[in-house]
Amino acid sequence: MSRQRLQMAGGSRNQNSVSFRSNERTLGPISNTIILIVLACLLGLLYLAQVTKTNAYGFQINDLQQQAAALQSEHDDLQIASARLQSVDRVKNSQVAANLTPVAPSGTVQ
Repeated sequence: MSRQRLQMAGGSRNQNSVSFRSNERTLGPISNTIILIVLACLLGLLYLAQVTKTNAYGFQINDLQQQAAALQSEHDDLQIASARLQSVDRVKNSQVAANLTPVAPSGTVQ
């Protein structure tokens, strides 16, 4: 073949007549922007889910603390009532109370 024929056929000497193109597909700027917006929305939803869960646990903790405070107050009241009841029994059974003379009612005041 002559040189002219090779050039007309679309090739030249010592070169392949078939060219390989790489078909790499890249994302355009609009696709990149959409992907970034979707990722930002997903991160925002994840953040909101965590904050909501933390707040829910905070309300549960607050309720439990209020119950604990109410139970502590009731416990203190019961301790005071128990001390009062025990003191009456102690006075009745004490040595000093046994030495006291009973007082009889003396009538009514007019």
